[in-house]
Amino acid sequence: MRKVIIAILMFLSSAAVSQAQQYADLQTRLADYVSRQDARVGVAVIVDGKDTIDVNGRRDFPMLSVYKFPQAIAVADYCRRLGIQIGDSLAISAEEMHANTYSPMYAKYGKNSLRLSVSELLAYSLQQSDNNACDILFRLIGGPAKVASLMKSMGYGEVIVANTENEMHRNPYLCYQNRSTPLAMAGLLEQFNTVLRADCPQMQEVAALMENCSTGVDRLAAPLTDTGVVIGHKTGTADRNSQGRLVAINDVGYVNLPDGRHYSIAVFVADSAYDMASTASIIATVSRMVYKAITAEISEHR
Repeated sequence: MRKVIIAILMFLSSAAVSQAQQYADLQTRLADYVSRQDARVGVAVIVDGKDTIDVNGRRDFPMLSVYKFPQAIAVADYCRRLGIQIGDSLAISAEEMHANTYSPMYAKYGKNSLRLSVSELLAYSLQQSDNNACDILFRLIGGPAKVASLMKSMGYGEVIVANTENEMHRNPYLCYQNRSTPLAMAGLLEQFNTVLRADCPQMQEVAALMENCSTGVDRLAAPLTDTGVVIGHKTGTADRNSQGRLVAINDVGYVNLPDGRHYSIAVFVADSAYDMASTASIIATVSRMVYKAITAEISEHR
């Protein structure tokens, strides 16, 4: 019996060392890849809530529409606290339907007063990055400061939400104020996927919407097609700044593997000298590297 126990302990110790080396190798490869890009890249990965890999993980990056994810958490929390069902409707004035912004909702309904459910507004915001829907949801909960306050109370003070979409439209440089570190965002994704959604119908609705996101199929999700994983994610996209560089192309999400394991990943690419497709491919490459490393580690210890 003693020999059996010793053998088990030796196997577990060997597996832990091998896993640690696997993630150390991944971090080295990611750092090398990131250093060769003509862009500012930040990556953070949390595996099963315990193993963390990051490159530039504590640096600030503009979130762009990624901030619609923490906003959605704040909306779900607001509805939960006030007893609002996700299917309840909200009155929307014609003045809130701006034509000069990205809004599939405007394309469908035009500049008219109407009523839409919170669920439909979240779907427009999370799945299609609709800017009008986002600002209407800000109005519902009391503005960007409410999101920032909730993030801070949850321990994610580095996730800073300061401005609405309309404010950023009037002054594009305000988008740099809505910012996060990759590590804080990966932590928020981890908590959302493993804790927040567990017993809250409103959070479960947010998860369902993120898991059917229609934007950014060429980013985190690109190498995960036909792998059997479930990915919930939110993208962020901006045009070029006055220096001719893309302000940011982002994608953040959680990945639930078929065997029950999971990881959270945040990839921010700012000030890119490349075009949008090439910048998105940076995120896809990082996603592929992470997925292959984690699944190789799983296969090795089966």
